[in-house]
Amino acid sequence: MSAPAASSADAPAPVPAPTAPGGLPLIGHGHRLARDPLPFITSLREHGGVVRIRIGPTPAYVVTDPALTRRVLVTDAADFTKGGKIIDALRVFFGDGLATVADGDTHLRNRRLMQPMFNKAHIAERGDAMIDRVGALVAAWPAGQPRDVYADMNAITLAAFLVALFGTDLPGQLAGEFTALMPAIMEGTIRQTILPAWVTRLPLPMNRAHAERVARLRALIDQAIDHHGTGDTESAQATGCPHAGAPSGLFATLLAAEDSLGRQQLQDEAITLLTGAIETTGTTLAWTLYEITRSPGIERRLREELESVCGDRPLRPEDLDQLPYSRRVLQEAIRKYGPAWMVTRTAARDVDLGGHRIPGGADVIWSPYLHQHDPDHFPDPDTFDPDRWTPERAPATRGSFLAFGDGRRKCIGENFAWAELQIILATVLRTWPRLELTSRPPRAQAVVTVKPDTMTMAFLRPAGPA
Repeated sequence: MSAPAASSADAPAPVPAPTAPGGLPLIGHGHRLARDPLPFITSLREHGGVVRIRIGPTPAYVVTDPALTRRVLVTDAADFTKGGKIIDALRVFFGDGLATVADGDTHLRNRRLMQPMFNKAHIAERGDAMIDRVGALVAAWPAGQPRDVYADMNAITLAAFLVALFGTDLPGQLAGEFTALMPAIMEGTIRQTILPAWVTRLPLPMNRAHAERVARLRALIDQAIDHHGTGDTESAQATGCPHAGAPSGLFATLLAAEDSLGRQQLQDEAITLLTGAIETTGTTLAWTLYEITRSPGIERRLREELESVCGDRPLRPEDLDQLPYSRRVLQEAIRKYGPAWMVTRTAARDVDLGGHRIPGGADVIWSPYLHQHDPDHFPDPDTFDPDRWTPERAPATRGSFLAFGDGRRKCIGENFAWAELQIILATVLRTWPRLELTSRPPRAQAVVTVKPDTMTMAFLRPAGPA
């Protein structure tokens, strides 16, 4: 006779989560998060699957076990809603874009409306335009002059995404203003996620300047929307063809849904897409190029793969699926350097997680960086090893690679990110036969992404005959 099933009354009662050592009066663990955030966040694994920290006087719960993080993001996602300090700060800038809008019907509706923008077929339609734009920018770099690689990668990522988002007919003045505005806006947004909320509400010059830049960005997005509408009408009248001048680019999908979304929501989604496409992708590319400069064997394999696929002809969108080693190199850069290192959710109610009670309303933190440096899943995690993503070895990493999130809030732009990353990396390598680091080795700096604190590089062609 089988034993009776255990009742919920037989389950052990949840116990308080262990508190991380080193907290100070008033500021809690804030000094560790400010001074050495990456060593601190990864050290929490030693104290349990769920660890309590204090950010100032406020407790937060860090999930260090990837299986428990999957519960937060997937299995028990209804108990852990989009929110927390970082999301609340970003919401001031993004509005109710897809990355920050609260869970519920609005999020589901908007995600369904935007999903067609990011299927592989739709992305492939923008591939040639992106390749052309990236190629022109990379070829214009002066040979041998040290360049700020992080700034370059962000600028190229933005330029490629503007072509994909708004099409090739976006006026140069608009594209130029987007390019000039976005770095300052990203800096201001990052600052607002770090500073206490009351500081960001003060009428300080930096806060006023940030608000003015955001307002200008919204005006630029309005101009891009109106340009599409005007261009469509004028081209149709000039050619007599009702399809001439039809809005191009991924954003055309949203324009078709303007009645469903409204102008304010269109702005919010465009801002979310622009910022999401720049910071994380640009950071990944900068770290990838750095790792290439210190790994001649990796660089050689990348160049050999490109040569075998493309030969002497230009890169084509359909080539991307034929570059598996390139994909592995990029995936390893994403794993090693984040790019996100701390993401927050809010406990919707009192909930038990890993045998610990988390009170409703508390911030719950999970860290892609922490999970992607877990030696149980990634042996020797500080080593840059693209071959850990081969079909034979990749299964050991399952459940711990969370750079794009998981569950219903998983990054909608993952397919686009991979395409853009591969296009830019391939273009840099095919344009410049030699890369040379000209700064000291960069140190990882955790802000919103894990960015290099400094990185300059010279791009060189082979020396000619004497």
